[in-house]
Amino acid sequence: MANLKEVRTRIASVSSTQQITSAMKMVSAAKFRRAQNAIVGMRPYANQLGQIAADIDTGDGIQTPYHEVRKLENVLLVVVTSNKGLCGAFNSNVIKQAQARIDHYRSIATSEQPARLAMITIGKRCSDFFGKRFDNVVGSYDELLDGVSFDAVATLSDNIMQQFCDKKYDRVELVYNQFKNSLVQILSTEQFLPIQPDAAVKKGNQAMANDYIYEPSKEEILREMIPLTLRSHFYRVILDSLASEHGARMNAMQKATDNATELLKELRLSYNKARQAAITNEIIEIVSGSEALKG
Repeated sequence: MANLKEVRTRIASVSSTQQITSAMKMVSAAKFRRAQNAIVGMRPYANQLGQIAADIDTGDGIQTPYHEVRKLENVLLVVVTSNKGLCGAFNSNVIKQAQARIDHYRSIATSEQPARLAMITIGKRCSDFFGKRFDNVVGSYDELLDGVSFDAVATLSDNIMQQFCDKKYDRVELVYNQFKNSLVQILSTEQFLPIQPDAAVKKGNQAMANDYIYEPSKEEILREMIPLTLRSHFYRVILDSLASEHGARMNAMQKATDNATELLKELRLSYNKARQAAITNEIIEIVSGSEALKG
């Protein structure tokens, strides 16, 4: 009977866990739909903005402060994770990739090219991890993920862009999960600054770009568009990470619920077998006692 009691306790515990993971899955599904709609709606705008900027820049080699390539002495890594866990390998993959970039820059550092590293963290998971292990975290902006707004993200991106123009950093890289669908997140490392010309885009748009008439000049248009393009790109990265997070958590909770369901089946089978064995033993004892009285 003690064995039956133990199995009943485990069944109750797993059943409670199943209800929790199922509820968390439904909450994540609702958040995922909103985040998915946001990134799907943002991508065409950001892509078209980048396309227009590339068309204007085609063939003329127009330079802005954001295009300037300098000797690599100071590098800023912007790492984006989530504020919460229970989303599978979503956070650990980004942290491992960020650590790999740190190791890479440290490995190529020389007296002539020191490559000093700084980091900005977005998300409590990477803030907690690198806050204890990396001695040059210059800013943590976990609150950006609580209620994502373009204005708040643009303020941070403007600050990063200004520091690049002031030559505080020579390169800025973004490490995050790019959203593909609810099942797939693409671990990405992108160079944010300086801007890298897209050779394929430039080649494909050379003829079309020459037919444009610009008013005011190309230089003036580009100097206005580049900051807007960079802000939009940074905002898209945050939305990508947010949609990826909710998709990863939804799948993790679905798998946990499925595992709990399978475990419940096994426990109930074990319970029924133990109960049947206990009943059989009781019957054997009663029959044995009856036979003993007859004898």
